[in-house]
Amino acid sequence: MDSINVLVIEDNPLERDELTQVLEKNGYHVVGVAASYNEALTLFYAHSVDVVIIDIFLDGKPDGITFAETINIVPNACKPFVFLTFSKDRQIFERAKLTHPFSFLLKPFNELEILYAVEMAVEKFYAQTNVFVTEKENTVISNDFLFIKKKDSLKKIAITDIVYIEVEERYCNVITEQEKFVILISLTKIIDLLDPSKFTRTHRNFIINTDKITEILVADNLILLKGNHRVTLSDKYKDFIQKFRILK
Repeated sequence: MDSINVLVIEDNPLERDELTQVLEKNGYHVVGVAASYNEALTLFYAHSVDVVIIDIFLDGKPDGITFAETINIVPNACKPFVFLTFSKDRQIFERAKLTHPFSFLLKPFNELEILYAVEMAVEKFYAQTNVFVTEKENTVISNDFLFIKKKDSLKKIAITDIVYIEVEERYCNVITEQEKFVILISLTKIIDLLDPSKFTRTHRNFIINTDKITEILVADNLILLKGNHRVTLSDKYKDFIQKFRILK
């Protein structure tokens, strides 16, 4: 499981340090801190970024808005972002609003506001229909990642790291080679969100990542997976084996 990667764009050293401390204390990974538009673009393209916190004014100019406008128009570059500002200028607000920020915070900010804003930015960016809520954690599913809330921060799990998923009543246990996560979602719903070329059902209670198969024991109705995991293979779902090239 990885931390959410955050890029901070802030030219005030004290606020920059405060933002970084708040984020890192709560499990987020700050991939870079930029004080100018050009530096922000350089860091943005140099790192894998999940969410950006942007000060609207950099060196007295609304270059934070310019940065947001830039990543919005570049194909496949758009990421969720949160604006920070001291300004109460209506014209600046209207221009900033046109970039579709996921949150807009007035300084001085507090820790809870920042954490909520980052969480909401990720959820909104990947669409509310793919957010699943439990008492302990929220889960956001994108094409490449699961974003699961742990305590006060979101953690990122690559879809490719999932070994298998097991259903228990209304919950699904998502198993990687190192960890287990529990989310409130039906097996039918989650399989609709996964790549069918990689994930398949082997039993009414199991979905597996076919890239993680180490051995198929057809006679024993078992599939062995990486990490010493094993799942049941029922007769109903044995047809998926035909997708593999079998040497005789």
